[in-house]
Amino acid sequence: MAQVRYHIAAGKAEAERLYAALDAAFEDEGAPVAISEVDEAAERFEVSAYLEVAEGEDRASEVAAALGRDTTDGISREDLPDRDWMADVLAALKPVRAGRFIVHGAHDRDKVAANDLSIEIEAGQAFGTGHHGTTAGCLSAIGRIVGRRRPRNALDLGTGSAVLAIGIAKLARVKVLATDIDPVAVRVAAANIAGNGVAPFVETAVATGFRARAIADRAPYDLIVANILAGPLMRLAPEFARHLARGGDVILSGILASQRDRVLASFRIQGLYHRQTVVRGEWVTLHLTR
Repeated sequence: MAQVRYHIAAGKAEAERLYAALDAAFEDEGAPVAISEVDEAAERFEVSAYLEVAEGEDRASEVAAALGRDTTDGISREDLPDRDWMADVLAALKPVRAGRFIVHGAHDRDKVAANDLSIEIEAGQAFGTGHHGTTAGCLSAIGRIVGRRRPRNALDLGTGSAVLAIGIAKLARVKVLATDIDPVAVRVAAANIAGNGVAPFVETAVATGFRARAIADRAPYDLIVANILAGPLMRLAPEFARHLARGGDVILSGILASQRDRVLASFRIQGLYHRQTVVRGEWVTLHLTR
């Protein structure tokens, strides 16, 4: 058997529909399904299904059927080499430091020093191992802000693997709500939260933006962090303002340097003022306050 990646490109809404269809169709065989942005300007996403395929066979018709299509047009095939992909991933994921935080996998526990705030995350289904510049930027901002202005309750919007929620809980020992639009990400986040010993502090919930009873019940928040994308952040700016306590802090990332001014303008209209920008490569992390 060989592993083959079947993939198809689409706009965001359609890509999310395709992802859900493939995930449901191949769940029983445990086939990985992924969605990734391939063209931010055009808002194009690629959905992939990694299937085991016998030599000389093709499962493109199964993929098409799962997507409700009568043809395999638009579905591309990539034959993957026979490699231990998880070993490769773990070897590439070196520990990342951001202030007192160190994000690492189980294979690098020996790299954690006595005074480090360890966040252990394995490569898996949910976005966010801490190795992207946006995540490291958020952790740096959390370390600086929480150390100076201890929040009473916090919201991690679009939590992914819960790196940021875990970081807040470990540093401040306060209640944190971690939400994500993807139920799979929420399940992975809950497992990571338990594995890092902060389950008494962090609650998880599935939420589309701010639309969830759990978010409303715990508002207002002294600290809201969101590492998503510039477009959704700008659209949600009024909701950030509505759910933020007086004097509260907001940390935003998933923003390219070229998008910084537009994001700041969207939040300034809502009465949130820019305090600091953290730059990591082409990405920026923004700190705002009411």
